[in-house]
Amino acid sequence: AFGSESLEEAFISRIRDAAALRRRLFDPAYTNAFRLINTEGDGIPGLIVDVYNGVFVLQISSPGIEQRKEQILSYLIKECSPRAVFEKSTSALRRREGLSEQKQHLYGDASPEVDVLENSLAFSVHVLEGQKTGLFLDQREMRAQIRSLSSQKRVLNCFSYTGGFSIAALAGGASFVDSVDISGKCGPALDRNLALNQFSPEKHRFIAGDAIDFIIEQPLNYDLVILDPPAFAKKRQDLPKASHAYRKLNRKTLEKIPSGSLLLTCSCSSQIDDKLFQTILFKASLEANRPVRILGRHRQAADHPISMYHPESAYLKSLLLEVL
Repeated sequence: AFGSESLEEAFISRIRDAAALRRRLFDPAYTNAFRLINTEGDGIPGLIVDVYNGVFVLQISSPGIEQRKEQILSYLIKECSPRAVFEKSTSALRRREGLSEQKQHLYGDASPEVDVLENSLAFSVHVLEGQKTGLFLDQREMRAQIRSLSSQKRVLNCFSYTGGFSIAALAGGASFVDSVDISGKCGPALDRNLALNQFSPEKHRFIAGDAIDFIIEQPLNYDLVILDPPAFAKKRQDLPKASHAYRKLNRKTLEKIPSGSLLLTCSCSSQIDDKLFQTILFKASLEANRPVRILGRHRQAADHPISMYHPESAYLKSLLLEVL
């Protein structure tokens, strides 16, 4: 609700407030990839705006925002001075609202490829291809934690995408990192990120294959394992099947990794809340006959604020476990 404000006043004030918060949060000399507008958390339901080194990417999921796209674009240009704006509106929520997918250039520099910084680490991002808008910005704090935990460790990054966790682990002094993703396209992208950060390719291996098959078939002689799969439950009807999939994935991992190793396990399924996720992991550890203890929980990225009145937008869960 916008109260007594006109729509124009409401959009402009919320964009200004969102931009002011991000200026307080980030020094662009160290981090220039962040979420500028996070739907209800920034008071504009149906709109996400991600920023990659001055390149803005819009995700629109509601008919109301769709109708005002040009208006919002003009406000963003006036208030934030982006060097380019793209739209990548491909969410299932959008389809449920009867809106077609949109992937297009809207303003400024037409190149969808951009190099960015996150905590001084460099990443190459293609804003129209791949997952989300190019980088999983919501995992920034967890990547920083992995960086702090990786010194001299053998690391396995499953569902690696373009290697955010892998780059963080190598920056933290990992002795070796294996990255596993079913998409072979992730390999060249990950190689570029290694090169951007001047990391030795001898300390990294990309495996194009199903991460679950890799866990089942390979010995897991690692000190630190990251499981960050895609959403297994996108709607409530998926819950039983998704719960089984999460339990199997974590059970198979816990059965094999050495005592004393660490497991960062995540779920981005909005249908699975923190309590259910912890219950799933409790069952997985029992079935694997491996005692574990919780060392940490998900660290929310501050550029992904959550409205007190829309708590279901807190979709991302993580637990950092030690295998005893």
